[in-house]
Amino acid sequence: MSTLLKILIKLGLALALVSLGLEYGRAQPLPSPSTSSPPDAPALYQQHCAACHGAQRLGGMGPALLPESLERLRKPEALKVMGAGRPATQMQGFAGKLSEAELQALAAYIYQPVQPAPQWRDADIQASRSFDAASRDWPARPQWRADPMNLFVVVEGGDHHVSLVDGDSFEPIHRFASRFALHGGPKFSPDGRYVYFGSRDGWISKYDLWNLKLVAEVRAGINMRNVAVSGDGRWVMAANYLPHTVVLFDADLQLVKRFDARSLDGQQSSRVSAVYDAAPRRSFVVALKDVAELWEISYDPKAPPIYDGLVHDYRMAEAIAKPGYQNARRTPLDEPLDDFFFDDAYTHVLGAARPRAEGSAMLGQVVNLDVRRKISNLPIAGMPHLGSGISFDWQGRRVMASPNLKDGRISVIDLKNWSALREITTPGPGFFMRSHAKSRYAWTDSMMSPAAKDTLSIIDKQTLELVAQVREPGKTLAHVEFTKDGRYVLASLWEMDGALIVYDAATFKEVKRIPMSKPVGKYNVWNKISREEGTSH
Repeated sequence: MSTLLKILIKLGLALALVSLGLEYGRAQPLPSPSTSSPPDAPALYQQHCAACHGAQRLGGMGPALLPESLERLRKPEALKVMGAGRPATQMQGFAGKLSEAELQALAAYIYQPVQPAPQWRDADIQASRSFDAASRDWPARPQWRADPMNLFVVVEGGDHHVSLVDGDSFEPIHRFASRFALHGGPKFSPDGRYVYFGSRDGWISKYDLWNLKLVAEVRAGINMRNVAVSGDGRWVMAANYLPHTVVLFDADLQLVKRFDARSLDGQQSSRVSAVYDAAPRRSFVVALKDVAELWEISYDPKAPPIYDGLVHDYRMAEAIAKPGYQNARRTPLDEPLDDFFFDDAYTHVLGAARPRAEGSAMLGQVVNLDVRRKISNLPIAGMPHLGSGISFDWQGRRVMASPNLKDGRISVIDLKNWSALREITTPGPGFFMRSHAKSRYAWTDSMMSPAAKDTLSIIDKQTLELVAQVREPGKTLAHVEFTKDGRYVLASLWEMDGALIVYDAATFKEVKRIPMSKPVGKYNVWNKISREEGTSH
């Protein structure tokens, strides 16, 4: 065979192999980018979410998307919202734009902490503030016909609105949009004219109830627990999980002072569990979640100086003191507190920490604010919700009763010797408890129980026995509040297509039903500003 013929045969074979390879390649599917590599969640977030929720997930038109802000939203529910959107909001659904894998990646991403941890400094707080200067000239009387002291402020979590309801006629007066996920209960100015709302995203909103207008707003932090208003109406304080701060404002939400929540030696930082006003003491009391200290911050210009170190005799002005006015006076504790309750004199704090590990005991403490130390253990088992406790007289003694987030029980404590008097069994663990000085009965829910969340239990305060129940089968029934005179009870049908249900406080019969969108809480102006014994403060 000639050399030329050999070359031609080899070229033919090569071309045949190339052709065969091309045909094989056409027959094979190209690899999908979505299956060969995981979705880029940060890029997806910046493309689809950042415009509304902020480039750092700190919030904007939409709420912050941080683990601290989403702790009550389970991932399956978050996925549902991401896919289908949220009705009556600008949150669109992405099920038609993003694959299931991309949605899953985004859901995992927003539940991861932002690194490095975001900060919210004085300049950020000041830049966030808005104020309507015309509010100084608004009429100093209600611009509607109803008793302003028997007004109910209703937080509707379903579509993030607030409704105002006349506590005599049970007719709505007004409804307006609120910030996302209001938390911790609104607080009122002493005259009942202004209400301050705190949102989980750190926003404080001051609203004029008499003129039905927003006065001011400021963002105190990135994730906020609650706000408190001073007894004289001059000061507002915010407790933050993120950053670890307590922030003081004046009544128009101008920044006055920021306190970093740190241990005395500065080595440990803490989330802030709660802040409440102690009006008779002219101070705010602050619980730290991660540091075993209770703080008292006085707004009395005559507050005595604070000695943080060891002092042999404070009367000799030993050591270096700092002013007692608007500074933190520290009380060391055995364990940090998550929530607490004041006795009637505001001398003692009854507080509890959540169990640190599964099966561990709850740590309850009684703290004397005057001597600044723990004076007794608090004999409450389970996981009490002391911030929702009530006080009343029973058989000649003053007692406190608290619901429990873990067990179906109401704990009754003697406020003189701190002993446990009674455990009242309920259908399941609950969150809220309410009563009124003019009512014989206390009402509590079992909303933490899947089987009993539809039941409100009614307890006779004289016998400490459960005497009646009201139910909404298959629904969630929670959070009651009494009218100013104690004659009626308003309960929340805690559903998207929910309602306020008005009951006669003596007969427990339904009187009226007012449609609402998941009314998570309602607050009577008089009960709040008068610190009525049967409501939370």
